Amino acid sequence: MDGLSLLGQAILGFLDPVTLFYIAVAGFVGVVIGCLPGLTATMGVALLTTLTLKLPSDVAVLVLVVCYVGAIYGGSRSAILLNIPGTPASAATCLDGYQLARKGLAGYSMGVATSGSVLGTIIGIVCLALFTPILGNFALRFGAYEFFWLAVFGVVISGNLTGNDPLKGWLAGFLGLFLSCVGQEGIHAYERFTFGNLDLAGGFQLIPALVGLFGCAEVWTVMRDPLHTVKVQASDTVIPKIADVLKYWRTIIRSGLIGTFIGLMPGVGEDIGAWSSYAAAKRASKEREMFGKGSVEGLMAAETGNSAAVPGAIIPVLTLAVPGSAPAAVLMAAMLIHGVHPGPMIMIESPDFVYKIIAMMLFATLSMLFYGLTLTKLLVKVLQVPRNIIMPIVFVLCCVGSYAIASRLFDVWVMLGFGLLGFVLRRLNYPVAPLVLGIVLGDLLDKSLRRGLVLSDGDLTPFFTRPISAVLCLFVVGTLLFSIPAVHRGAAGLWRRTFSRARDGASPL
Repeated sequence: MDGLSLLGQAILGFLDPVTLFYIAVAGFVGVVIGCLPGLTATMGVALLTTLTLKLPSDVAVLVLVVCYVGAIYGGSRSAILLNIPGTPASAATCLDGYQLARKGLAGYSMGVATSGSVLGTIIGIVCLALFTPILGNFALRFGAYEFFWLAVFGVVISGNLTGNDPLKGWLAGFLGLFLSCVGQEGIHAYERFTFGNLDLAGGFQLIPALVGLFGCAEVWTVMRDPLHTVKVQASDTVIPKIADVLKYWRTIIRSGLIGTFIGLMPGVGEDIGAWSSYAAAKRASKEREMFGKGSVEGLMAAETGNSAAVPGAIIPVLTLAVPGSAPAAVLMAAMLIHGVHPGPMIMIESPDFVYKIIAMMLFATLSMLFYGLTLTKLLVKVLQVPRNIIMPIVFVLCCVGSYAIASRLFDVWVMLGFGLLGFVLRRLNYPVAPLVLGIVLGDLLDKSLRRGLVLSDGDLTPFFTRPISAVLCLFVVGTLLFSIPAVHRGAAGLWRRTFSRARDGASPL
């Protein structure tokens, strides 16, 4: 039986009323989980796994897939409205989505995000259907050496996320790398920079850090600056024009392919898919000066990239039994619980299940589109609440969200500490995004470097001679050389501004 017949049967098998009801509930739960800072897609899939134990295996996996897709998408709602990423995958969405909302285009920006998410997921589904065996074998070629250069490249491109001053982006990115080294290292559990503190031995968790850098810092920024009331324009619409979407068709296709490829890499995740797509879009854009200031193209790239990474992350789950992201790891565990055994033999033992996954992704996309269009007008009303009222509520949610992850008071202090750091960086015009990218990539870079050195017995040659490593190394060097003129201008400007403030006795903040 050919693939189209299997796909048709899979779609028809999910069209009964009870299954459609489960899809609707799972989609809504996923979007809500994504909207709430501190609740991640991983947590949502894990919680729902315990509630699906008595469901048929196909329906149970369907519920988890729909929740997974909805949670990654739902994080864009709070990112656009409050400048707080609901999930790590939506951190890049804050850069332009929130600026568009401040201009009175909250509904339009959420419509753009919905369009990008839907189209990105569709691109990922096409890749999932056509290239699962091929891409799975290619991902198997990535070892410690390749992952090291991939992490280095991620930090280097962070300089290009900061406008015309990549030096500040690199400084923030390397600060993030340093902060990711705090705690027990991942191979021998040796404590670093803990100063004997047991709480620091566990390191800084990503969610409290994100909530602090974006949420708490935003609260303190509003408290310091005059209140800024956002007015929703009468012309603001939740459905962007088809022409506005097609205008960025190159960005959509590029971001969809990048997001799928990044999702394919085991352990990388949707957040890197968003950042990589955003950086590529900025480099190729004719309006790059608008990025970070309310660029529709930047918002489209970020949302397309993180959503395309979801089906991309499922590809290695099915073909290699290696999860491409943390939510995909929980999803794979749920598959095993329900009697599905992913791996290289799945196309022989259960070829129909692969097409069932494709059908599940299609239903998840439709659910995301439905809730994206129906809930947006309700969510836009959040902007009409006075900021001096909503910010204390946001601060409480930041504290509750940080504490709820592991029920540790230390995570609340981490959130406050990163909030202060984010506030200071904002006042000094340093970007926060590269700092987040450094924290995300730090563990991958550290483990990959040390594993590579162990495998090569301390020899650095494989980092430069393996084919994929060599290509990634050339990308890193090329990015550095391309940025030298901007670095020179940024360093000169920073030197002049620093001494000018010191001479005038002005506060750096």
